[in-house]
Amino acid sequence: MTRTHLTLIAGVALVALAGAACTSNAPSKLEPGERTVYLAAIEPKGGQTVDKEPFPEQPLPTGGGYILKEPDETGRWEVETYLWSQSEIVVVQGDKVTLEIIGINGAIHPSTIEGYDIDFEVKRGQLTTLTFTADKAGVFRFVCHAHQPSMTGTLIVLPTG
Repeated sequence: MTRTHLTLIAGVALVALAGAACTSNAPSKLEPGERTVYLAAIEPKGGQTVDKEPFPEQPLPTGGGYILKEPDETGRWEVETYLWSQSEIVVVQGDKVTLEIIGINGAIHPSTIEGYDIDFEVKRGQLTTLTFTADKAGVFRFVCHAHQPSMTGTLIVLPTG
């Protein structure tokens, strides 16, 4: 099962949970409001020496999201990936959403929220703030074009009805 399939399943499950929460003692529908979500562009790293753990034989996917560094003169090798610190954002249709995104690693992250046609850039050491109305229910990807396939998240917009 691919990451996309798992994300869609997670989105359907969240919609079902939201529907279940709207029973007897709960309000009859979700109400939009204002939400601020905090994210970071990060780069976890790890490494080892070949005498303790062999260098991986399988190549990693291309696209800049994964980096596997060959052993150096001491035998140390490293692996790293780029990620959004929060890869799933759940809001309600009609919410005024503010994303505050800090760039921690990586010089620049040219990014898009698909389905909302929002393009933005996150730079190391800078705070990028986006504000938009989540006017379309559904599951939408937000991606950094420089660090695929790993730097991908999901915006889940729950319907109000």
